[in-house]
Amino acid sequence: MTRWFTACVLVAMPTAAVAQADFELGPDSQRHAGVPRGEVTALRWVDSRVYRNTERDWWIYVPAQYDGETPAALMVFQDGGNYLREDGQIRVPVVFDNLIHAGEMPVTIGVFVNPGRFIGDNPEGPARNRSTEYDSMTEQYSRFLLEEIIPEVRRTYRITDDREGWAIGGISSGGICAFTVAWQRSDQFSKVVSHVGSFTNIRGGHVYPDLVRQSAAKPIRVFLQDGSNDLNIRPGNWWLANQQMADSLDFAGYDYRKVWGEGGHSLEHGGAIFPDTMRWLWRDYGSGS
Repeated sequence: MTRWFTACVLVAMPTAAVAQADFELGPDSQRHAGVPRGEVTALRWVDSRVYRNTERDWWIYVPAQYDGETPAALMVFQDGGNYLREDGQIRVPVVFDNLIHAGEMPVTIGVFVNPGRFIGDNPEGPARNRSTEYDSMTEQYSRFLLEEIIPEVRRTYRITDDREGWAIGGISSGGICAFTVAWQRSDQFSKVVSHVGSFTNIRGGHVYPDLVRQSAAKPIRVFLQDGSNDLNIRPGNWWLANQQMADSLDFAGYDYRKVWGEGGHSLEHGGAIFPDTMRWLWRDYGSGS
């Protein structure tokens, strides 16, 4: 691995600090009396056959409305710990609780997966396998979810078989990863959320705008968020790359939405608009699927 590439992976982590606008979380991102709380279970995955010699934290969120009889929708998040934190920038369980209670999104089980760390690595250091998992254009991460993580979830919980009820999202390299999973496995995943996605040349992802234009449209719905103060480093310009992705999705006739701002490489903007993102993403998904 070259020196510039190592730097790129570290800068592309969600904790990167850049100049950006201020964004505030709205009422749908706050706890309210009378709204039932879902349950979050913390887990550890140490037995991967797809990513050998790795271990990772992951979590399952189950809404209070899940009854064990009706199959739930599913949404997977890369860099799951960042999406899960109730004191964080996006607070997915809080938003899910509020929107499910209001009937503005389906009863949805959330799966939050951190990138794998090589066994024996410093648990406080960067996850060296993150870029391999998230930025690669191979089917490896799709297989990891579909052959390992989701079957484990299904051992305990009922999840719909309807692809319209499956969504995936992430930030930065986790954003391009979400798109790759849906692009490769649109038979399973129908919905994508990318926050400041890394559609740049870290491991070849800069080809996506051309692939989208030149390929038959996939049956996936895509939400893109980015800001004009996003990263501009050797692998590419994140702001320009996301605009190119949006233009290509528009050209190819996708059901997509873009939300631009002046923010940087973080979840601040994505968190502020996350409730409306979910309303848009799930807007026509029927109940009882």
